[in-house]
Amino acid sequence: MDDTRMTDALDDPGLAKLLAGRLHDPFNVLGRHPRAKDRVVVRAWLPGALRVRLHAERAPAALDAPPASTEDTDGGRACEFRRLGGTDLFVLEAPADGVATRYRLAWQDGAGAWHTHWDPYCFPPVLDEAELARFNAGEHTEAWRLLGAREATLDGVDGLVFATWAPEAERVSVVGDFNRWDGRRHPMRVRGSSGVWELFVPGLAPGVLYKFELSNARSHELLLKADPYARAAELRPATASVALAASTYVWQDDEWLAARAQWNWLHAPMSIYELHAGAWRRDADGRPLNYRQLADALIPYLRDLGFTHVELLPVTEYPFDDSWGYQPTGMFAPTCRYGSPDDLRYFVDRCHAAGIGVLLDWVAGHFPRDAHGLARFDGSALYEYADPRKGEHPDWGTLVFNYDRREVVSFLLSSALYWLQEFHFDGLRVDAVASMLYLDYSRGPGEWAPNVHGGNENLEAVQFLQRLNELTHREVPGSLTIAEESTAWPKVSRPVWDGGLGFSMKWNMGWMHDTLKYFGMDPVHRRHHHGMINFAALYAFSENFVLPLSHDEVVHGKGSLLGKMAGDHWQRLANLRLLYTLQWTFPGKKLLFMGGELGQPGEWDHRVGLPWSLLEDPAHAGIQRLVRDLNHLYRTLEPLHRNDFDPHGFAWLSCDDALQSTLAFQRISGGTRVVVVLNFTPVPRHDWRLGVPQAGGWQECLNSDSRFYGGSDLGNPLPLASEPVPAHGCAQSLRLTLPPLAAVILKLAD
Repeated sequence: MDDTRMTDALDDPGLAKLLAGRLHDPFNVLGRHPRAKDRVVVRAWLPGALRVRLHAERAPAALDAPPASTEDTDGGRACEFRRLGGTDLFVLEAPADGVATRYRLAWQDGAGAWHTHWDPYCFPPVLDEAELARFNAGEHTEAWRLLGAREATLDGVDGLVFATWAPEAERVSVVGDFNRWDGRRHPMRVRGSSGVWELFVPGLAPGVLYKFELSNARSHELLLKADPYARAAELRPATASVALAASTYVWQDDEWLAARAQWNWLHAPMSIYELHAGAWRRDADGRPLNYRQLADALIPYLRDLGFTHVELLPVTEYPFDDSWGYQPTGMFAPTCRYGSPDDLRYFVDRCHAAGIGVLLDWVAGHFPRDAHGLARFDGSALYEYADPRKGEHPDWGTLVFNYDRREVVSFLLSSALYWLQEFHFDGLRVDAVASMLYLDYSRGPGEWAPNVHGGNENLEAVQFLQRLNELTHREVPGSLTIAEESTAWPKVSRPVWDGGLGFSMKWNMGWMHDTLKYFGMDPVHRRHHHGMINFAALYAFSENFVLPLSHDEVVHGKGSLLGKMAGDHWQRLANLRLLYTLQWTFPGKKLLFMGGELGQPGEWDHRVGLPWSLLEDPAHAGIQRLVRDLNHLYRTLEPLHRNDFDPHGFAWLSCDDALQSTLAFQRISGGTRVVVVLNFTPVPRHDWRLGVPQAGGWQECLNSDSRFYGGSDLGNPLPLASEPVPAHGCAQSLRLTLPPLAAVILKLAD
């Protein structure tokens, strides 16, 4: 750059803005610039330096070497800079052939010690223009490779490249433990109109702590922000980002990934154990297990109980423990509460080796207002909508991502793909989808702004979700996306080409709410609310449903699942066994939050581990045994899973027996039938006639009232021969004993 117009006087506009911390592009001033024919000027801004000298070696040398000479300025390897006025700006004018394109500076601090480093301002831009254009267009789906902090080697010199997006900033600096968190030392260059700032800092290695210091162009507000693209962060309450080395983890799950790409999840059993990584089990000192310890302890447990998948509550870095990860600040950083990113890779890898899929709760609906996070990142509404009617969540006090901003779309799509590609997660459960879809979500009249058509749909969010699902399904074959969507929005789990949102599956919140409300009623009243327990069959196949009994139902004063059940202690346990049997036999994939298999009597507390001592009680051990056996049946009896999403896989035998509060249905796969009968009262039913679809001997393959589960052991231990007596629309029927508050599962005897 031609430097002839700059005067090196303190009143020069460029120098004045630099010294005031308001210069948009410091490369216009700092570094090596032509001054006149065969002359160059070199400027260095080094707060705290007493003297500065130039090293002009032809080849890179040790970056911590002292200057070759501290006195000789004639033809030697070191040339003295002059201080400009009383500032920390140092200037050297020299023959052009005396200053190499890449050079080192040596400077002396107040204690007399000398320091040597390559000048960051003698290196060219690093980021590719085409990549920046893709990012600005909302088309960059691996933006973690573009922005953030990453290792680089330029002209043989190793260092770190820092980059961030902040279009409303007038100055951005990278600060860290390497420059005493002084924003004057490493101001960054802006890349044209992209709004992206970058700086190569030679000599830095992974492991350094850093943030970005930003000055807003309009208000001159000074902000200190963690890196939105950081791949690691400090342990809370500290909030700095950590420059991370490229992973050296060697994956062992090639066979799993290849099989997953061919996996027909529509017809496969899928039983999900939902888990908070820090509150499943604690060590002897009460500390959470780390990712590796968790893998070693959890995987045998899941294999024993027969779950096909584990779903982690969000492990994207978050500052507030009580949010359980649902208010993330690090969309690319696994929380360091439980170890390093490679430790998390180990966890996923070991799960895959054991035949267990791993899902991740992923939050793209909102983010917290923490000062170091995304909120007003460059002093403007950057990641969030500017209009508070769209940009603020009244329920959670958080901010809403601006899905209309293309760079935010690049950010979110990249985050989703990052977890699937870099950590081999098998799918994402997308949190709070309803809050993304509706502009009036939890907002009253006058508190929301309609879309361009006057409706309450967030059209940009719809488009984003469709792109998310198309992208992940295309780029990561066999991966799943599961929507937590609590309304009747149509076609959530239907393909985008069919007008759907494109999710693989959707949580069946209606089934969950109705079922838990029903089970909370005294059985004497259930006859008056029979429609509440059979209604779900009317819409069971309108979506690809997961039946969730999730963490949301055992927190915030809602009590535990066992505590929701009606009746005395025995009846609550029996109701819980009945609830699980209904869940595992009704159409849809299954999800149970940790502790549910123990019959946990108290509300979940993330600050402690699960109450494992409950298993010393035979009644609670029986609940766990029932879950194990339900998983086994679900996986081995094809009718219980083959057509979870197909109406041909389900048929009522009896749905209208409100007086006795019973239900009977069959699950179907080809010519194979499994019959399920449920008694929602504590009254045993003897000689209860059940129509069956096939003649022959029928036997119980599970009875939730078995003594092995803590029940009264009433039932049908011997095979029952069908009789040619019509019932429930069938030509054949059985005379059953229905145990109290229990379910029996029947199949044709072998």
